[in-house]
Amino acid sequence: MILLYGSQQDYDVLSGRATDRPDMSAEQIAAMHKHMETYHQALAESGELVDARGLSEPVHARRVQVREGAPVVTDGPYPETQEVLAGYTIVECASFDRATEIAAGLVDPDTPGGYVDVRPVVDGVEDLAG
Repeated sequence: MILLYGSQQDYDVLSGRATDRPDMSAEQIAAMHKHMETYHQALAESGELVDARGLSEPVHARRVQVREGAPVVTDGPYPETQEVLAGYTIVECASFDRATEIAAGLVDPDTPGGYVDVRPVVDGVEDLAG
């Protein structure tokens, strides 16, 4: 699973809300969506794509905890959290190295410090033992 990260500010930039960052142009947004569509289509054609989804912006999130046996629900966004999971891509491929190679194509080279994480999906509890 390739985990893609963002922030509420990233979603704000995409939707044209005021931030301290420059707005993305319609052309830049369209190019980003086109890149993701083309990249995922190539993975589908190679038979490596299992699933890919974007997640809604953090302002629509809820955090659920249990305190003293009762659920405690907090609506997002969470000011202490800058980075959130923005989406994921699941691939079925020959090796972890291939998954890492695929992941590199999902990092925006124009975003300094941008990254994604690659983590194997476990099939069962036996995969969690050392």
